[in-house]
Amino acid sequence: MKMRHGLVRAGIALSACVSAACAAYADGTEQENEGALGFNAGADLRVRQEIMDNVPGLPGGGLLQRAAEGPYRNHMRYRVRAWGEVTAAETWRLYMRVTDEFRWNIRPKNHKTTFPDELIIDNLYLEATDLFDGFLDFRVGRQDIYNLYGLDHIFVDGTPGDGSRTVYADMARAAFHFSEEERLDVFVLHNYDDNPARWGTERGRHRSLSGLGGGNVEMDDWGWGAIWSGNAAGWLPYQVFAMQKITERFTRNHVRHPYTRRELVGFKLTPRLDDEFSLQFEGMGQIGRNGDGDWLSGWSSYAGINWKSATESSIKPFASLGLHFMSGDKHAADEDGGHHAWDPMWSRGVNDSELFLYGTHYGVAWWSNMMFLNLKGGVELGAHHRVSFATGPMFAAVDDGLGGDDGHFKGYLSQVRYDFPIFLADKSKGERFEMFGHLYAELFNPGNYFETDRPAWFLRWQVELTF
Repeated sequence: MKMRHGLVRAGIALSACVSAACAAYADGTEQENEGALGFNAGADLRVRQEIMDNVPGLPGGGLLQRAAEGPYRNHMRYRVRAWGEVTAAETWRLYMRVTDEFRWNIRPKNHKTTFPDELIIDNLYLEATDLFDGFLDFRVGRQDIYNLYGLDHIFVDGTPGDGSRTVYADMARAAFHFSEEERLDVFVLHNYDDNPARWGTERGRHRSLSGLGGGNVEMDDWGWGAIWSGNAAGWLPYQVFAMQKITERFTRNHVRHPYTRRELVGFKLTPRLDDEFSLQFEGMGQIGRNGDGDWLSGWSSYAGINWKSATESSIKPFASLGLHFMSGDKHAADEDGGHHAWDPMWSRGVNDSELFLYGTHYGVAWWSNMMFLNLKGGVELGAHHRVSFATGPMFAAVDDGLGGDDGHFKGYLSQVRYDFPIFLADKSKGERFEMFGHLYAELFNPGNYFETDRPAWFLRWQVELTF
């Protein structure tokens, strides 16, 4: 696996060299753009307090273990980021961002992430757009992958182990535009569990970024793939894609886990019915093997309908109803089980729930073995100003024995959020300072999948400043 590990890094480096050479050739054919250099920089500060209790699952300790009732937690999180970029000829962009996040743990009391914790390179990439008369775009380096390509059930976070501090992956990607609606995207990526590009306290440097729960397990992953996007008959936008993900072998709690290799194929359809209504359909299948020779498989699907008012008013209500299915494995609780449960790829984030992220049994945010019917709604009240809610039942696709009880009903999840501006900049005057906030709450009533019946809850307030 170490040889393969080196190959993917070599692939990223090769992609960078080839892309840079092509871009240099293209730039040489457009002399009128030469010399147009620009520089920009900024920073942001995010302060939030999160309080939670009774989260079912195994908060912070997962990986195919039976459920436990999560303890009361109350912590403050302070994230500081600074960024800078150099642009050239309206085509080139070199971007870098550094981040530090530390906590004040009110309860339980510990000092794992006290100031200054650690400084990390959060983003560092070279980007070029509209090369060869708009045919080619590329970006090479460390970059955020949240909702990349609009595939939020595949790409959310490459570093789920550090929470919402970062969402990056080390990645090389290119887009080839064949027409206004047809394009081919290709990528190769790598995620370190123990990233060397960070400096700080000893405890901070050994924090697991894979987030399976507790300790540095050295579970790197990497992968590559291709996505074709088009529009059939002018009203049916679609994507078809194929990818491979490899997770390197690791040892946790003296238990050896073999490497895994999974191939994924899938599609996404997003037909628009009119100016207000649209549909969304997804289907994905996985197959592969692990280092012990066991076959792996899984599948996922999504169907939903979305509505948003097309009124010209600044007040715009919206709503959606969706059903998301992820396969499970009834033998997941066995020592050698879990081979047929859905692998979330790089979507291990907070798209569905902040609270339940801590209650997944295969590892933190390892969404699998679930059928989730979710009704969302709300109203946009203006710039950065909205009220929203979500509610719906969760079911286990199969009884895998990890919940502690013998039912399939995981429980009922409800969420409410209020986003509001505190201060908005007048961009026409060159102002930059802005301040936003939000209030957020979740309530989860466990069903007969879990042995606990105590409601779980999650509260957060947040203020963010940008400069």
